[in-house]
Amino acid sequence: MSELSTDKPLIGISLGDYNGIGPEVILKALEGNQLAKLCTPIVYGSLRVLNQYRNLLEMKDWTLHGIQRPEQANHKLTNVITCWHDHQTEIQPGKITPEAGQASLSSLKRAVEDLKAGKIHALVTGPINKDNIQSEDFKFPGHTEYLAEAFGAQEGLMFMVSEDLRVGVLSGHIPVNQIAAHVTSEKLTAKIEQMLQSLKGDFGIKKPRLAVLGLNPHAGENGLLGSEEIDVINPVLKTFKEKGNLVFGPFPADGFFAAGTYKQYDAVLAMYHDQGLIPFKALAFNEGVNFTAGLSAVRTSPDHGTAYNIAGKNQAEPGSLLQAVYLACDVFKYRTDSQEIDKNALIGKPQQSESQHPAKSGKPRHNN
Repeated sequence: MSELSTDKPLIGISLGDYNGIGPEVILKALEGNQLAKLCTPIVYGSLRVLNQYRNLLEMKDWTLHGIQRPEQANHKLTNVITCWHDHQTEIQPGKITPEAGQASLSSLKRAVEDLKAGKIHALVTGPINKDNIQSEDFKFPGHTEYLAEAFGAQEGLMFMVSEDLRVGVLSGHIPVNQIAAHVTSEKLTAKIEQMLQSLKGDFGIKKPRLAVLGLNPHAGENGLLGSEEIDVINPVLKTFKEKGNLVFGPFPADGFFAAGTYKQYDAVLAMYHDQGLIPFKALAFNEGVNFTAGLSAVRTSPDHGTAYNIAGKNQAEPGSLLQAVYLACDVFKYRTDSQEIDKNALIGKPQQSESQHPAKSGKPRHNN
């Protein structure tokens, strides 16, 4: 990454599907340049599209600053880079169109290019439609897998983060009938290692406590309802415990969340997408953030989708998008501070205290 001033990070925000709620929540989160003291936002998408939504939502007293590249960003305004020839683009809120899908890919590609080149510090991705974005350039089940390949990571970790809960998933966007085949010793070991490393390196938790859920109902009931807990999960957890890690489980998923047991741990690893995301979204409604762990760059996203049913109706809430921006800033700042501490330690300078790290709690530190 090239050298950029880190006093106020440049945060890229990809538009997502412009017929969904992405443009609305982005505009509401950035309205009146309210984040200008925290960061410099750069929206990758279309100035024409955003202005159409700005008129639709009656945000006419607030203007957007069009630029061609991040170096031109005005640090007091909301900047927009147009990523496709948009002179004829007309929004159709709530409709699924191939044009909107390919526009969302154009926005994402340009933002990722600038992130890889070090022209922005972090990326917040707006919600895409995983169907209409598919093309020769995008054959992935979602953002997480696309970004993992773009940054040369073997596999990214979908890590859902809120004020009181962090949830990772062993298997992400795969069909339900393939879930059990993904519960292997190798994959489970890799995901636990990713989670522990992220909790330490991204959130500043020196000795994280990690809870691991079982795959089967009642965590297999000692083999009566499935053998994955006995054959795979328990042996892997034993290995981590023998190395001094605070890793616990496997827990039955239903009682674990219902009883509030998750509050005793820094994070939870679920075995599959819905096992982790259903309780997360129920408990962290409108404040959850999707953070991709395991990347060399910082990427976050709101935890909701395109929500076509309310697109263009001025009903979408920006809370999750705001929290995604806050977390991107916090994790980037923590990584930067940690690197500086390491440099100072090597040359004998005094180290910075832990209290100076904004992400030490591992949770978004701002209020909506």
